[in-house]
Amino acid sequence: MLKGISPLFSPKLLATLYQMGHGDEIVLADAHFPGDTMNDFVIRADGLKIADLLDAMMPLFVLDEYVDDPVVMMACVPGDQPDTAVEADYKAAMGKHSTAVPNITFIERFAFYERAKQAFVVVMTGETRKYGNIILKKGVTPLS
Repeated sequence: MLKGISPLFSPKLLATLYQMGHGDEIVLADAHFPGDTMNDFVIRADGLKIADLLDAMMPLFVLDEYVDDPVVMMACVPGDQPDTAVEADYKAAMGKHSTAVPNITFIERFAFYERAKQAFVVVMTGETRKYGNIILKKGVTPLS
């Protein structure tokens, strides 16, 4: 345990966040996501909800301000109904730590998979709500 660091972070996840550079992406995946199929670097965070992990991450993580889509979620497949609480919970978690939460961009399922393949890491969580996956693009961390 470290003072000021959420106990939700495993040592591996904390080190990975530190290793990420500007423009690298992290996928916070729901429990249904085929993480090991999509990416060679997978960290397990079983039992954790994504909104809770976002709340823990955002004091340490700067979103990229130089792109149009620093926050991306998977769009519902036609015929499925979105659970609007998922997006609202994620925005609320990010909003606790920033007054300027960017809009969430929604992309088609297979486009999301392709982006996940290029991500720095996929974090498999215990989130069970459908379409709970989210990608964050890391920005430049200020010196102060």
